[in-house]
Amino acid sequence: MLRLLWLIPAIPFASFIVLALVGPRISRKYAALIGVASIAVSTVISILITWSFLVSAPPGDSYTQVLWTWIDVAGFRPQIAFYLDALSLIMTLVVTFVSFLIHLYSAESMIESEGYSRFFAYMNLFVASMVTLLLADNLLLLYLGWEGVGLCSYLLIGFWYTDPVNGLAARKAFIVTRVGDTAMIIGLFLLFQHLGTLHIQELMRRAAEQWPVGSALPTVAAALLLGGAVGKSAQLPLQTWLPDAMAGPTPTSALIHAATMVTAGVYLIARTHVLFSLAPSVQFAVAVIGAATLVLGGFSALTQWDIKRVLAYSTISQIGYMFLAMGVGAWSAGIFHFMTHAFFKSLLFLAAGVVIQATHEEHSIFKMGGLRKELPLAFGAFLIAGCSLAGLPLITAGFYSKGLIVWQTWASPQGSTVLWFAGVFGVLLTSLYIFRVIFLVFFGEAKASVTKRPGYKIQIPLIVLTVLSVVGGFVNLPPKLGNVPLFTRLLDTALPPVEQSHFGPLTEMRSEGFLALAFLIGLGLSYLLYLRNRQWSNALIRTHVGKALHEFWFADWGFDWCYDKLFVQPILWFARIDKGDVVDAFYSGIADLSELLYRGLSLTENGRVRWYAAGIAGGTVAFVAIALFL
Repeated sequence: MLRLLWLIPAIPFASFIVLALVGPRISRKYAALIGVASIAVSTVISILITWSFLVSAPPGDSYTQVLWTWIDVAGFRPQIAFYLDALSLIMTLVVTFVSFLIHLYSAESMIESEGYSRFFAYMNLFVASMVTLLLADNLLLLYLGWEGVGLCSYLLIGFWYTDPVNGLAARKAFIVTRVGDTAMIIGLFLLFQHLGTLHIQELMRRAAEQWPVGSALPTVAAALLLGGAVGKSAQLPLQTWLPDAMAGPTPTSALIHAATMVTAGVYLIARTHVLFSLAPSVQFAVAVIGAATLVLGGFSALTQWDIKRVLAYSTISQIGYMFLAMGVGAWSAGIFHFMTHAFFKSLLFLAAGVVIQATHEEHSIFKMGGLRKELPLAFGAFLIAGCSLAGLPLITAGFYSKGLIVWQTWASPQGSTVLWFAGVFGVLLTSLYIFRVIFLVFFGEAKASVTKRPGYKIQIPLIVLTVLSVVGGFVNLPPKLGNVPLFTRLLDTALPPVEQSHFGPLTEMRSEGFLALAFLIGLGLSYLLYLRNRQWSNALIRTHVGKALHEFWFADWGFDWCYDKLFVQPILWFARIDKGDVVDAFYSGIADLSELLYRGLSLTENGRVRWYAAGIAGGTVAFVAIALFL
């Protein structure tokens, strides 16, 4: 069964080629069939391979499939090869399964949009690129998938390209992530230069043998890879592209934010964990970046009026939890939260899409209200997903994954009280901003009429993801709440377990208790401010301090303003004053010469056939003479 591994990325890629070539000439029915069925087949293969891997694990708990040698130059021999272990197995299964549900949802939600087949072509290429990234056995092939998801994000964010705003958002995502990608490719050059390979497992072995802990080379290499991870996963300070990515269709938002692109940075750090373990200062920076991002993203989410932008900042914050886990060495906890986050965040976006379409493409949460009776399925799905996001104690998947991260930020040798407090405070913020959306959109007075309700292609993904947002956490229960560490045991075969050494007065159950208290405080504040006494929240915003903070957080803490002043405006200024330099003059001269030659030759086109014949004869004689005498 493991021999079918190559089909998981190959089938979506093949369907992309088919849709790109014949998509505009076939009906929407067949375009959706090709797009959805191909991802469904990849999902089935992923499930079968997962079952085979769990029932009869391959030797060494890993499997490598070599297809062919990609390049063979001066000892550099990267291959088109796939590496399957517990880490890539889990992530591939989640990516394909969630992507299939999003594709099924898209078949109905995008039916009235122009470029229907083009949309599925982009989406399938996105999935193929992401799976290639996850399964790659060398960093060059991983980088190919890495750039593939970057390209697809540009195409999908700017899918409705006739609107200049969408094109601007797509370019912003592409350019900002290129900053991190540049750092990453420099890191790959450095690794190959000093270790002589890009094969991931061999690279990690050589690094552990040749580089002392804390030395300069692993520190620089890990920092460069971190640059790539920060850009792709929208962490500080390169998080500014993700909220604007909401310009794309809602299924695109669900795919980018839940299962694919933004989790690529988390996977990169986990896959190269040996390198980060050799660079403690960089690993600590990962934890600090994650803690800062989860708090800053939570505050920004609290001020947004666009329902999708709230969820965008929520994604930034939740990826921050994953970075926090990686930074303290809680590798399996971070991947566990990746899985649960894929379930509840994709559900939030898909349910939000139902609400948006039902209210005539309205995005403002302040222009909605009372929709729980009109859209009961969307309300139930959004409520369960929101509770899982915030960490409703004992019931939802998010409680168990987030609780494990927060506990291990305390218990890990790399953890600290400050990091633990940031994790707990992030739960309070999450509960506050997500219930703000729930209360404003689904409770209170109805402000928008509902004219469109979802069909079965939308209902099925909502129901399945709702169930997974609850039961997805039960595969890894803490000792006092069932002691079922199935997920952790599986990942321990691919990632080192966390060494719990720092306890003090706090136990795991007490840490979970603090999270439950933070959840309840956020819920209570949200209820008071946005449901029972709306005037209180309005009064807070009208104060001088409240207004200033609201505007500051709403503007993403001023990052866009800073980048505009530090980079965009200086570059535009230099381009304006430099547009007439000598380099431009040289190329302008070539263009002027070409135009002059064109005008001269055009004079020979006078419509006189005899002159044409004479020219042909003369040219023939000249050509023969040159061939004979020169």
